[in-house]
Amino acid sequence: MRISSIFLLALLIISSAVVGIAQHPTDTVIVLPLKSNSAKAEFNWVGESFANALPELLANRGLNVISNTERKIDQIKLNISLDVVPSLATSLKLAKSANATLVVLGNYDVPPPVEGQPPKIYVKLQIVNVRTGRVLSEDFENGRKMEFFVEDALGNLQTVHGQLAHAILFRIDKVLYKLDQSFPFTENDFVVAATKIPPKAFESYIKGIVTDDATIKENYLKNAMKIFSADPAIREGIYTEAAVELGHLYLAQQKLADAVDSFGQVVSSFEACRSNAKELSKAARCNEETFAEAAFYIGLIRWQQKNFEQALGALRPLSDDLKLLSVNNLLGAISIQASRTEKKNDARSAALLKDGLELLKKASESAPDDANVKFNYGVALYLSGMLPEAAEQLRGVIAAKPNDGEAYYVLSKALSGQNDAGSTAIDNQARTYLSANNKYANLEKDWAKSKAFSDIGLRVEQPKRRDFQSVVLSRRSAAPAAAAVSETDKLLVQARTQFKNGSDDDAMITLRRVLASEPMSAESYLILGKIYLRRGDNDQAVSSFKTAIFWDNRLVDAHVSLGRIYLEKGDCLQVKNYSVSAAEIAPENQDVVALKRQAERCSK
Repeated sequence: MRISSIFLLALLIISSAVVGIAQHPTDTVIVLPLKSNSAKAEFNWVGESFANALPELLANRGLNVISNTERKIDQIKLNISLDVVPSLATSLKLAKSANATLVVLGNYDVPPPVEGQPPKIYVKLQIVNVRTGRVLSEDFENGRKMEFFVEDALGNLQTVHGQLAHAILFRIDKVLYKLDQSFPFTENDFVVAATKIPPKAFESYIKGIVTDDATIKENYLKNAMKIFSADPAIREGIYTEAAVELGHLYLAQQKLADAVDSFGQVVSSFEACRSNAKELSKAARCNEETFAEAAFYIGLIRWQQKNFEQALGALRPLSDDLKLLSVNNLLGAISIQASRTEKKNDARSAALLKDGLELLKKASESAPDDANVKFNYGVALYLSGMLPEAAEQLRGVIAAKPNDGEAYYVLSKALSGQNDAGSTAIDNQARTYLSANNKYANLEKDWAKSKAFSDIGLRVEQPKRRDFQSVVLSRRSAAPAAAAVSETDKLLVQARTQFKNGSDDDAMITLRRVLASEPMSAESYLILGKIYLRRGDNDQAVSSFKTAIFWDNRLVDAHVSLGRIYLEKGDCLQVKNYSVSAAEIAPENQDVVALKRQAERCSK
């Protein structure tokens, strides 16, 4: 096969063996990520690629296979880190928990490249019998072990995945089970199944992720997405992996609008996939991992932009499914911050505060020593009137960071609220550590005016990208999911009726119930936007309509409503934008036609 100059040369060595433990293929296989022996972080994704590709290729081939997502769920249950490849002993523990009888594991190395040649990767895979804990061996009459070699470029990694899956299944059938009939699958069968991405698109994608030059990386990733979409065999969707990489590139460059656009394409593709599956009444096979990552970073960007409504809209679907400390801490911080800035609706402020407190409690339970979580949880407890509990958390922050002036300041107020004599000494410490830029004096002015400390923000660190290399999504059984959808539909009908009858408060209560079980409900945000609009709260209405469009870009009412709001504000450019987007959805709609006319008059 042709080897491109910028690709890796792959040497894959497989060892497997004869152990006559069964006469029929009743074993269950689990595949673990490969362990890297290389210091090159840019190749870390290779090990995970095998754990992601092989289970799917081996499934439905007469062998029970644990999916990659199921493997991660079991790993989380056992408190085994997803960031580190498990040892053999831990792998066997994990396999037993998943009821697997065979485990595929291995390692790879990327040595320093030889001048003038592309870097090479060396991979060794083994099949281990979970019952005995021994690596299967494959001894032949001449006493030698058969080794399976594949030599190819990394640009053809999909082909390698297919060849490797074929080899594993062949050895299990012929060696482990000693089946005499002809092996029913050809290597090409696996290769065809593995090569889902157009080769040129995959090649451009690989070139993009291995280069450090930002401009070249951007061009390669854009080209990968373009080739993918132009391929006649691709009926719908986008190259989500490339879009996620492009989003991270823009995020690192602080091109936030571009980052949101790239991540948003991933979210839209996922929603379209789910919608199609629902319409066809078939199981959804959508890329949940890239969706989760994209939605999280959209939420993070919206948080940084202080657009709390859209941040919550993007992140709520992840609060239960995404098993990462970062999510609960970020969601909790956003809810608390949104509660503090909500001035018009006391009930909404209280609900946001309650939600934030619960989320930060979860974050604290999963990471009791994290100083940022302690600080956020302490502030939430203080705002909730739980002063002794708040003081306990804030003392923990100070123990970890003895010069944390903001922690001293909030702690002093918590102690003062309990008439604790120690509050004065703590306040003096706050005064000492907040002397720069007159911070203490400014906080005191705010406190004297409103008994608040609005200049003290909550603490969220942007998570490292590796946190999402092994995203874990909780499984939902088919029956409960169907019931949840049915209940959601009933509640939406109820909310529509309440809104139509002018019972806005009741409608908002119903919609909160919908969002609690179906946080991606675009129609819920649409109705909320209409309620805010009827109440004259245009800022909240804009935020709700934009969140509705985020989850379902086909909601023409949201586009029209936004156009009308911006018409009232005199923002002709936005009016034109929303009139165009509405016309793309429903050009004959009377409201769309009217908005188009208004946009034309506005721009004159």
